[in-house]
Amino acid sequence: MNKDFLSERVNNLSESETLKMTQKSRELKAKGNDVIALTLGEPDFNTPRNVKNAAIKAVENNMTRYTPVPGYQELREAIAKKFKRDNNLNYTAEQIVVSNGAKQSITNTILCLVNPGDEVIVPSPYWVSYPEIVKLAGGKVVDIKTNVDTDFKFTARQLEAVITEKSKVLLFSSPCNPTGSVYSKEEFKAIAEVVARHKQLFVISDEIYEFINFKGKHESLAQFEEIFDQVITINGVSKGFAMTGWRIGYMAAPLFIAKACIKLQGQYTSGASSIAQAAALEATLEDPSTSESIQTMVKAFKERRDLVIDLLKEIPGVKTNIPDGAFYVFPEVESYFGKSNGNYLTKNAEDLCMYILETEYVGLVSGGAFGNDKCIRISYATSSNILIEAITRIKRALSKLN
Repeated sequence: MNKDFLSERVNNLSESETLKMTQKSRELKAKGNDVIALTLGEPDFNTPRNVKNAAIKAVENNMTRYTPVPGYQELREAIAKKFKRDNNLNYTAEQIVVSNGAKQSITNTILCLVNPGDEVIVPSPYWVSYPEIVKLAGGKVVDIKTNVDTDFKFTARQLEAVITEKSKVLLFSSPCNPTGSVYSKEEFKAIAEVVARHKQLFVISDEIYEFINFKGKHESLAQFEEIFDQVITINGVSKGFAMTGWRIGYMAAPLFIAKACIKLQGQYTSGASSIAQAAALEATLEDPSTSESIQTMVKAFKERRDLVIDLLKEIPGVKTNIPDGAFYVFPEVESYFGKSNGNYLTKNAEDLCMYILETEYVGLVSGGAFGNDKCIRISYATSSNILIEAITRIKRALSKLN
């Protein structure tokens, strides 16, 4: 009844599966259960001391007034220098827009480019919010299916096959959430050649996990000159600097798109937090190649990845790739569908996640939320001891299904 009073826009949106499973984990924990939640994409490290000090200084200097809609000029200039330093991309400060997290940067871009009926190509697995953001704009999601055997990467040939006259945006991430897959320069070159043949197609390249990369050099799609003016690069400080709660993301785009996003953002949130921007400035000025905090975090995540992969290999019927970035594994668990244990019947990944949560108290996220219902997502953004215990419980739960 109450839903009748809500807009179709809201009623048509899906609840975030990640947040839903996190909430269920918290509810079980509140009842006294020993729950291990491997649901959220959040580094378990603290924000670096120098970054926190910059925020404290900003407070003490009364940096508490409204901020410019696109972000402080000093921060925008630092971000432009970051793109040149880390990615060899030439952006001016005017092409940078700072927002309340990378999610808003993506939403701004979609709302500025996509009209009802426009097609947005979203390779799966994808981050849970991508298709919902497209829905908000009235766009149509066009899925490119990938699987564990191809390292969950889409190819230039697959992209070419789905492009139509209605195609407006290609939206993807590298390193990828939820698979941890990282595209090489050669793979991007082939994709860039396709994009270059379709001048009506813009690409939103989500690079928020840039620094959590186990392959070495991060590759940006915008590096290819022939499509530079078709690419919107999304990034931020949340993952690489353990600053998820500071809510600072940013985009770099062709000037007309940046100006459109400033216009839009000015009407529904205005500028991001002054204190958070001061902290983000300190983080952005830091060279990742010499940053002790980043190197320490990446080393820990790589060790955890190797640990989780080794533990998953011991579970019959579980198949996974070896992710080269981010802090997730996305194992295929289809062999456990259709099995049961007592009152539990695991028809799909969602059932399987709920079964594991309610019997062994490990919170996971169904792959269906990410566009692949044969898989589950495991976040290894927690200590090795907790991961060992969690995988042990998962193995025990799965062994009881028949």
